[in-house]
Amino acid sequence: MAKELLRIEDLHAWYGESHILHGVNLTVNEGEVVTLLGRNGAGRTTTLRAIVGMTGARKGAVKINGQDVLKLAPHKVAGLGVGYCPEERGIFSSLTAEENLMLPPVIAPGGMSVEEIYTMFPNLQERASSPGTRLSGGEQQMLAVARILRTGARLLLLDEISEGLAPVIVQKLAEMILTLKAKGYTIVLVEQNFRFAAPLADRFYVMEHGTIVKQFAQGELKENMGMLQEYLGV
Repeated sequence: MAKELLRIEDLHAWYGESHILHGVNLTVNEGEVVTLLGRNGAGRTTTLRAIVGMTGARKGAVKINGQDVLKLAPHKVAGLGVGYCPEERGIFSSLTAEENLMLPPVIAPGGMSVEEIYTMFPNLQERASSPGTRLSGGEQQMLAVARILRTGARLLLLDEISEGLAPVIVQKLAEMILTLKAKGYTIVLVEQNFRFAAPLADRFYVMEHGTIVKQFAQGELKENMGMLQEYLGV
């Protein structure tokens, strides 16, 4: 039996007075790649942010390895081995690529060394001394993910990492996810790019109006395409 790493129970979340999540329930097992599908505004990004405590008020439960983290500060959640890669990437323009890479603290043993990261992302080694703003969009995205891998996080929350990138870069990111999965990382993907996410995920959750409306496994993808067409227009 796979070990459950993340469990979300009846999760509600707000930004100010806006009630965004309306009772989200999902589980993620250790070593899985799970994708949250849905239209813009369905609550997928808010779900990731709520896991790490970056929304407003929340109620319900977010359990990591059985520990409810709902009342923990974001840095305490990160200390449990959770890495969040937001859509906006957060690359510091005044720092070089390598300085950006070294910025976050190590939170747990077992993080990738700089050498391992450069083996996975040779582009970053070539651009190590380049300012953050001189990197291409694809290089910035690789750097945003690489920064988390150095910290020792084993649960990766990745938000729209393929957004706006050239197909060749998207393919490299897909290879990266498969490599990380083979190394035992657990990944939750929020993706608008269904073609990118579909072959990578072990399981899918479909969100609409801040709640989960459907879940299914990779082996059930074909029979759910009609439903996905309805919800996503894919």
